[in-house]
Amino acid sequence: MFDLKGRVVVISGASSGLGAQMAKGFAGQGADLVIMARRLEKLENLAEEIRGMGVKCLPVKCDVTKPEMVNEAAAKAEAEFGKVDVLVNCAGAAENAGVLDMTDEQWQFTIDTDMNSVFYVTRAFGNIMKKNQYGRIINISSMYGLVGNTAMDTIAYHTSKGGVINFTRAAAAELAKYHITCNAICPGYFETELTADTLKTEEFQAYMKMTVPLGRYGVSGELNAGAIFLASDEASYVTGVVLPIDGGYTCV
Repeated sequence: MFDLKGRVVVISGASSGLGAQMAKGFAGQGADLVIMARRLEKLENLAEEIRGMGVKCLPVKCDVTKPEMVNEAAAKAEAEFGKVDVLVNCAGAAENAGVLDMTDEQWQFTIDTDMNSVFYVTRAFGNIMKKNQYGRIINISSMYGLVGNTAMDTIAYHTSKGGVINFTRAAAAELAKYHITCNAICPGYFETELTADTLKTEEFQAYMKMTVPLGRYGVSGELNAGAIFLASDEASYVTGVVLPIDGGYTCV
């Protein structure tokens, strides 16, 4: 089960963090990769590592907040592989502030990066999938798209990730006639290069013991199983689903 040999997987935000982790996970299942991010040097380093796993990998510099760059990236992927089977919308960033203090600029940056980009990328690559009457779209939202939190004020992030969840449902309903599924994963606290310092503090360790039933943050690779399942042929009857992978944070 879950053999992805011959499949072409596109991942945005793949230069580091969860995107890079999932790229390696998909390569391990035999998929060829198109990896996108703004930092081309990091992409090229990752591409070399992935090719060493015996699959093809095309790194593409792309700022997902710019529709013209997204469209160019889609054209490059189609020219290289002739198709796109799986799309993982993983790019994201946030300016953290509360509803009373957030500036217009902070709000717009977060909405553009975390929500508008999902539309731009899905539109571009979804049209390639439509031609082939096959596709798996996986949107990386967040458990913060499902609930609020008391650890930090980050109103725009909650808003954008909540938008991604209902975008996923709407896209699932629209695209089903083209044999394209669309699902969302809502990660909890995961260790990445951006979060490691915070997650390892005594204060945050104590917070996780109180709020996460499994009592810890997610580690590298623990998101991959969910993504690989949703990308697989075996998940052909799964669409519009919102899957938290959060150690139980949203169940209590």
